[in-house]
Amino acid sequence: MEPLTEKQIRSSFVNCTKGEAARLRLPLDFAELPWQDLDFLGWVDPGAPLRAHLVVPRPEGPVGITLRVPAATRTSAVKSSLCQICLTGHASSGVTLLAAPLAGARGREGNTVGTYICADLACPLYVRGKRQPKLRAGRHEESLTVDERVARMWDNLDSFAARITAATAA
Repeated sequence: MEPLTEKQIRSSFVNCTKGEAARLRLPLDFAELPWQDLDFLGWVDPGAPLRAHLVVPRPEGPVGITLRVPAATRTSAVKSSLCQICLTGHASSGVTLLAAPLAGARGREGNTVGTYICADLACPLYVRGKRQPKLRAGRHEESLTVDERVARMWDNLDSFAARITAATAA
C-alpha cells in the first residue's frame, strides 16, 4: 500500500459525515506504520474505542469505512474464531463482529452490514506472518502461498467494501 496523508485518509470515508471524518483520531503509531506490509489500513480509534476504521486503496482513490466495535463481551478461553477477511484463526477474543453503516441514504436510515474480523485489524500482518495470532492449539498451516493468501484476503475485503458502497451506486 502506498503511504497516505492525513488529508487523503479523512477525505476517503464513504459512510460517515465529513464532521465525523474530521474528528476521528488516526492510529497512535501513524508516523511509523509499516506501509510496505499493509494492503489496507485498519485501526481502532484511540479517542473512541467503540469505533474502528478501514481505508482500502482503490484505483479511483482510497475508500474509508467507519465501523462500530461492540462493547466488551465475555469470551471463551477454549474456543477459537476465524476472521472472515484474512481467514486467520484466533482465540475467540482475537476476532470481533464489526458493523459498518451503509454508504448513502440507507446508512443514514440505520442499515448496516457486519463481518467478523481480526480485533486489531492487522489482517495484512497475519497473512504475511509478521504477526502471530494467540491460539491455544497453535496456528494451522495452509498450503497457499503468501501471494495467494493476500489475493484471497483482497477478494474478501472487496466483497465487504462492495456491500457497504453498493447503497450509493443504486
